[in-house]
Amino acid sequence: MLLNLERLDLLIAHYVAGALPKPADVLVGSYLEMQAAAARLASLLEGIAGEVLAGSEPLAMSNRDQSLEKIFLSRPPVITGEKSQYSRSGLPSLLQSYAGGDLADIPWRTRLPGFRQYVIEKSKDVEASLLWLRPGRALPHHGHKGLELTLVIEGEFHDHRGRFAAGDVSVADETLDHRPVAASRAPCICFSILFAPISLSGRIPRLVGDILGI
Repeated sequence: MLLNLERLDLLIAHYVAGALPKPADVLVGSYLEMQAAAARLASLLEGIAGEVLAGSEPLAMSNRDQSLEKIFLSRPPVITGEKSQYSRSGLPSLLQSYAGGDLADIPWRTRLPGFRQYVIEKSKDVEASLLWLRPGRALPHHGHKGLELTLVIEGEFHDHRGRFAAGDVSVADETLDHRPVAASRAPCICFSILFAPISLSGRIPRLVGDILGI
């Protein structure tokens, strides 16, 4: 889990720098809405970046007013209080805007028994989706051909690395093979971003059982 946290800190730094692609920017911004400690780190990094800019030589800006307006509208301010303004009964505001509605408005599609998905964005470079898993549902054992980011919105899941509850982010890459399992108490809802396809792995009988949801 330590490596996962180190990667999250790096993602926050890229978020503050405005260097993330749109889906990842939404995911990290939503994570900051849900986790006050992470929001404080982002605020600290923004302060450091501001000090660096204040000490640098100013440059002329063309179309100053229009450029500043775009900057201020591109991202809401980082939440820095002890408690997030996020309501646990729905999606974080950034994700709600990106998905086009709150959880009650999502047009889920069943992919496997006990597994629903809503694809928000899909291209050759990225697939961003909301995922719904019934309590106790396991996803088939799989590996990754690239980066996958998963933010837990409601409920929780676990794999061999540990437990991921609401507000936690799982960072997966080519080094990870795992079998995520939703907790048995309630459905698990996640926001997932794939930057490369996954590949099924593991024993065939277990794969078949997980695909069928048994």
